[in-house]
Amino acid sequence: MTLTANWSYPTAIRFGAGRIAELPAACTAAGITKPLLVTDKGLAALPITAQTLDILDAAGLGRAMFSDVDPNPTEVNLEAGLEVYRAGGHDGVIAFGGGSGLDLGKMVAFMAGQTRPVWDYEDVGDWWTRANSDAIAPIVAVPTTAGTGSEVGRASVLTNSITHEKKIIFHPKVLPTVVISDPELTVGMPPAITAGTGMDAFAHCLEAFCSPHFHPMSHGIALEGMRLVKEYLPRAYADGTDIEARAQMMAAAAMGAVAFQKGLGAIHALSHPIGAVHHTHHGTTNAVVMQPVLRFNRPAIEARIERAAAYLDISGGFDGFYAFVGQLNALLGIPADLTALGVTDPDLDALTTSALADPSTGGNPVEMTPENTRKLFEDCF
Repeated sequence: MTLTANWSYPTAIRFGAGRIAELPAACTAAGITKPLLVTDKGLAALPITAQTLDILDAAGLGRAMFSDVDPNPTEVNLEAGLEVYRAGGHDGVIAFGGGSGLDLGKMVAFMAGQTRPVWDYEDVGDWWTRANSDAIAPIVAVPTTAGTGSEVGRASVLTNSITHEKKIIFHPKVLPTVVISDPELTVGMPPAITAGTGMDAFAHCLEAFCSPHFHPMSHGIALEGMRLVKEYLPRAYADGTDIEARAQMMAAAAMGAVAFQKGLGAIHALSHPIGAVHHTHHGTTNAVVMQPVLRFNRPAIEARIERAAAYLDISGGFDGFYAFVGQLNALLGIPADLTALGVTDPDLDALTTSALADPSTGGNPVEMTPENTRKLFEDCF
């Protein structure tokens, strides 16, 4: 089976090894003639980024790049990116990288023509309608990790540098016009990043599957996404050059982000404030809190997880699925708890307040309260 295809769901996706060569054509399709490539500090110096800039340059699209992007991007990074975008007279963004590069690139395109502060467009009610949708620049997204699925998302996560809160900024037109999913770009990912980003994709699928909201399409995608992670993440972790495993994990990551239109839950509600305050890796944090959240939600999800376990060929129902998560974490070298992850001297009251304010809480199958959420945090240490 050849792992190359063109998909138009949820946007135009050019999927397959070597397809980064089609980046100029993707820019043309999006109506971009002078792109700004936005990526993170770590990727800026890597060969895959130089190769991508060479492809753009050879096509007459220049080699403009902005890379002053933190692992948890902030509005300070955004302002710096907007300055470069406007000064260079750019007419679109290539969002290139893992979650941070993709999220910030999308926000540069979104905010390029807006007049209000970015926090006015937080994913609250219909706040997105405040934006001038005609002023949003076109986006081509190129993921270099297999985790967040931000390349097929209509939102970005931005950390407020003053309050250390993660905020979700949403607009339908933040969905990239064209995506290039080339698994060859993920071959150089270190094992720890392969593990963390892969478990992020699994968390997206698991939480979407458990969400009580009604969205049968996303529900089905979540289930198959979990299967792909189960089958292929151990392979990608063991051998980073396994291009089939890399491709299937890129598919699973995109599926996770499509699935979580159905909702997220306590895994993300806990992970967001921990990452914002303690600067932990997002996907790895999700993996660390996954088993405590499964225990927390068990009364509401046991029957559903039993069905998932059967589909995933895991014996033992809920207990078997729970054990599988623990075994997968151990195989991938995920820390056993938040203490082992390096979270020391946590302010549990502040973390609890932030978790309850996170939009993800609304999709958790068990209602989260100040009491049970604080206890849940305690169970993660």
